[in-house]
Parts: sequence; structure tokens; C-alpha cells
Amino acid sequence: MGLRPFLWWLLPSVTAALSMVAVFGLRSNRYSELIHGKSATFGSRRDRGTNPIMRLPFKARRLVAKSWLLSRCYYRFRGARLVGRAREEVWYFAYGANMHDDTFRIRRGIQPLECRSGRLRGYRLRFNLGGRPKGRAAPANLCLDPDAEVWGVLYRITRRDLMRLDSTEGVPGRGYRHIMVEVEDTDNRRVAAIAYMAQGKDVDGKPSLRYLMLLRDGARAHGLPEQYIRFLEDVEPAY
Repeated sequence: MGLRPFLWWLLPSVTAALSMVAVFGLRSNRYSELIHGKSATFGSRRDRGTNPIMRLPFKARRLVAKSWLLSRCYYRFRGARLVGRAREEVWYFAYGANMHDDTFRIRRGIQPLECRSGRLRGYRLRFNLGGRPKGRAAPANLCLDPDAEVWGVLYRITRRDLMRLDSTEGVPGRGYRHIMVEVEDTDNRRVAAIAYMAQGKDVDGKPSLRYLMLLRDGARAHGLPEQYIRFLEDVEPAY
């Protein structure tokens, strides 16, 4: 067997192993219990920084996210499909923390080719997802509502960037998923974009003040309407 056929034969096995580490490691905190002798919040920055075993799933996921080919296998392993080509350009609609440059450009490391503010009709902004620490975090989510609208930021990025963004949003997985939406920018142009949406709880939680500040500051920086900024300012934080 030549080198190339061997690599193609080996690739699915390697991807499956990395995927299992990334998936099952994120679902359990038993490693922390074995090491520390007590329960700890799995995935916290403190734990990931001090515990090499708990860092393993995140390192595996980041490794997969760096390779388009590995990611194709990973998505297939998770029952999803990575479509398009790595350099293909798409529009992404951000309505949460990714509206803030510190989150999107610095922490995520994504440099958009273009950005615009935009309005998504027929959806409502909710904070009905579970977050950590439990009871003191509630990430933003979209909910169908024909009488509502959500303002946010349109980013033109590559599919490789979107794939990297998926890795930070837990896609593919049981939480967020991609949906195609039609967003109207400030020049009344309609843009087909990808957004993240999840099956949320019936009752909204309270997001942290730090998280809310990212939304508020991001909305101001991108010139979103004052009434929408006031709406964000009226959201009660957990602390």
C-alpha cells in the first residue's frame, strides 16, 4: 500500500479517536473528581488551565478545527455534514457576544472580510440556554416570533472561518445548529446568512453582567438602533 492510500485509510480512525476525546471528554467531570477528589465545574478556565487531562478534549477539538479534511470526517462522525469549500465566502449573522470585536476578532481570531449591521425579522432574542456557572449564565438564542425582530452584525467570512466558529459554539452537537436566515441591512439590502439557534428552555434565565456588556458594547460599536440598545440595557443580569 502506498503512502497516500495508507493516509486515507488511517484518517477516519484518527478523526474518530480525536472526536471521541472531544465529545465524551466534554460531557463528564469524572476526571476532575478522580484528580481533585471532589466535583468541579468541567470546562471552566481554571480547570482547563491546571488539569492536563481536562485540557485534552479542547486540544483535540482545536486540532480538528485546524484541518478542513479532519473536520469533514469529524462532522460526519457527529452525523452532520461540512458543506462547501474552505475558501468559499458566506455571511454570518451575530446577535450575541460575537457582535463585540474583542470576542469575534481577538478571542475567536476571525478577521471578517466585511461587516454590516442588520435586522432579522420574525425572530425574538431570548436568553433561554443553560450556561456555566449554572444559574448565573444564560447565552443568547433565537426564537421564532412573527411580530419580533433581532438586530445584530453581519460578517462576511470564509467557510473555514465558520468551521472555526463552529468549534467555539459546540457545532455539531446537541446545542446550537445552523439555520439560514434573511437579514436586512441598513441599506435595505437582503442578505442570506447563517445564524446559530438552539432548542431553548421555556423560561428565560439571567445572563451574566459581563456577557450582557459584550452585547451592549458590541451593539453600540456597530451602530445598532438606540431602541434596541435600550432593550439590551433593560435585560436584568444574574449578577
